[in-house]
Amino acid sequence: MVRIKFSNNGNTPFEKLIGHNTGLLKKWNGLEETLWRETLLDQDLLEQVRRTMAFGNGCEYCMVKGGKPDFDESQMKISTAASFAELFCLDHRSISDAHFDMLREYFSDEEISELCVFISFVNASQKLGKTLNLTEDLQTEAFVKLKDMDNAN
Repeated sequence: MVRIKFSNNGNTPFEKLIGHNTGLLKKWNGLEETLWRETLLDQDLLEQVRRTMAFGNGCEYCMVKGGKPDFDESQMKISTAASFAELFCLDHRSISDAHFDMLREYFSDEEISELCVFISFVNASQKLGKTLNLTEDLQTEAFVKLKDMDNAN
């Protein structure tokens, strides 16, 4: 059960939790739309980063939306971005200049900026979902169930 009541505003359970303030909901959704649509970054890369972070942040609601990350380690650009995102989730304080040097092998400074903003936004969203106890049963766009992901290994 979620930790606060749902508002009457928003279309998804996540939106209904932040919809107690309609101005905040509108701006949050606007930023999310901008991050996904007005970007230099590939949509698949962004989705793989989002999925990686869902597991790093432990957000069930986010995990079942797309399932586990689905890329091959030979896809170095995605692999580098996903690894950076995972580190950001788990220990952002340990990120060093060397990590940015690795990012620069595949990304321009403009792309790194967008990637960091995207990662920050997704991190906040997923940690909020986890904190407010958004569980897999509330995800209307679920791709897979948690129990099925556990059995896939």
